[in-house]
Amino acid sequence: MDNQQDNSTKPASAAGWEHEVLEKLVFAALSEQKATRRWGVFFKSLLFLYLLVLLGIAVYPKIKMDKGSTGHTAVVNLVGMIAEGKDANAADLIESLRDAVKDENTKGIIIHANSPGGSPVQSAYVYDEIRKIKKEHPKLPIYAVVSDICASGCYYIASASDKIFVNPASLIGSIGVLMDGFGFVDAMKSLGVERRLLTAGTHKAMLDPFSPPKEEETAYMKDLLNQVHQQFITAVKAGRGERLKETPDMFSGLVWTGEAGVKNGIADEFADEDKVARDIIGAEKRVDFTQQEALIDKLAGKLGASFEHVISNVLQTPSLR
Repeated sequence: MDNQQDNSTKPASAAGWEHEVLEKLVFAALSEQKATRRWGVFFKSLLFLYLLVLLGIAVYPKIKMDKGSTGHTAVVNLVGMIAEGKDANAADLIESLRDAVKDENTKGIIIHANSPGGSPVQSAYVYDEIRKIKKEHPKLPIYAVVSDICASGCYYIASASDKIFVNPASLIGSIGVLMDGFGFVDAMKSLGVERRLLTAGTHKAMLDPFSPPKEEETAYMKDLLNQVHQQFITAVKAGRGERLKETPDMFSGLVWTGEAGVKNGIADEFADEDKVARDIIGAEKRVDFTQQEALIDKLAGKLGASFEHVISNVLQTPSLR
């Protein structure tokens, strides 16, 4: 009898054990699903916050502080090398200027200039836009205020403004064009390297750094630079007019201090942004209209900066710097 009772109780005991294990597994799975959902919500919230921050960075220049009805001075930053894809590029600078003009509370525009120059094409685009704005809005003053340096392409742009204000120690001018590069012919000879170059077109490999320079090609490129230089000179004369006190070396590529620049007509007066906004434009409050590059684009752009610099040297593009 006892044996029969023991045998009859075993299946029930086994069933209870299996039920308990199954119950634990179910609860564990539910707990894991809850934890997964919580982490999912957490990471989605982080992603949302990240996107919100990026959006804030992108639209911040548009969300100006209370502009009020008294008006403000619009500021557009011209800072760094002038080139397509850089912080100082024609597309962004022109868009910034247009945004400032569209704002009904803008009483005047300050171009904060601190650049050694750059692309003559990009500089010409911005120069033309400023001249266009001045023609369409003759009562809206546009002033260039120089901090450390305003040379070459930067001065090309500044010369289109109504007035150029400097610090006595600012560097300004450099009205010239350059094209730089390297030659590796002798280095290749010393290493025993033979240059094998095939082209379709007599001058396709013009100024190739691994081949000896050709006199006619060098003369051609000098003529090209002279043409760009003359365009630069013409633009400066049109912008500055009779204020320029021309000297033989004015367009030679020399730079001057702000103090000397005021004397020779390259600049107009001594003043910083505060003084220009407060005393000349008459709107002390300043609003930055400079286009802000998206953070992700800025990070991506920096990855190729060194490579681009090397390529530009090899291609030897003209530069106002």
